[in-house]
Amino acid sequence: MSSRHSRALERVLVIDDDLPEVCKAVGRALEESEAMVVLLTPSAIGSRWVLREMEYALGAKNYSNRLVVVGDKDGLATTGVPWIIRRMPWLELHENERGLPEVKPIADAHRNHA
Repeated sequence: MSSRHSRALERVLVIDDDLPEVCKAVGRALEESEAMVVLLTPSAIGSRWVLREMEYALGAKNYSNRLVVVGDKDGLATTGVPWIIRRMPWLELHENERGLPEVKPIADAHRNHA
């Protein structure tokens, strides 16, 4: 095993050992936040943690109308996306002329909801 893979495995083991504390910290952050921006990718759609956090945001009063979904709605296989998320407006993530994601619309939407 390479040293790079060994270091990555060590980080995973540390996170796994601290999982209850990580979950508590994420829970506190969710309770204290007033908005959520979710970058939906194929990996995110397959993550039970991302789905749980989105479910929390959909049900919490402090997130009312403040769940911002970013991604390529048409390009993602929508079978794993909860129906309520599919029906929400999304910020489409497009590439600029240099091939980098254009994030200004995301920043603007965040400012408008703050």
